Amino acid sequence: MKRASGFTLIELLVVVAIIGIIAAIAVPQYGDYVTRSKLAEATATLSEHRVKMEQYFQDNRTYVGACAAGTVAPTPTGRYFTYACSNLTATTFTVTATGIAAQGTDGFVFTINQANARGTTSVATGWNGAGSTCWVANKAGGC
Repeated sequence: MKRASGFTLIELLVVVAIIGIIAAIAVPQYGDYVTRSKLAEATATLSEHRVKMEQYFQDNRTYVGACAAGTVAPTPTGRYFTYACSNLTATTFTVTATGIAAQGTDGFVFTINQANARGTTSVATGWNGAGSTCWVANKAGGC
């Protein structure tokens, strides 16, 4: 008698169930990793722009007029965040990165000032760390 080879229906259902459980865990984690990688744009750009602001200050002995086109510190642009300069006085500045909703960074707002004080003004729903004196880098609110 010839024996049939192949998989039984029960074996296939067990494999599908295992794949479903793994996918239910992996997909949300992957989304968090993607968001964290997008946050790196803001932190890198803010750090870089702070250096440019200090260069502008060394050249002009004031922050007034910085962030204008044609200066060494024009307002930065980015893919996942919009940037704005505020509080431009002779001795102070604040640069803010605000997340773009269409890019998946809605709700995130990061700041930096002349004293290199970093802050997270707000975070996306489900994230912790709004009001932190650092740049939030993960969902738990860690910097």
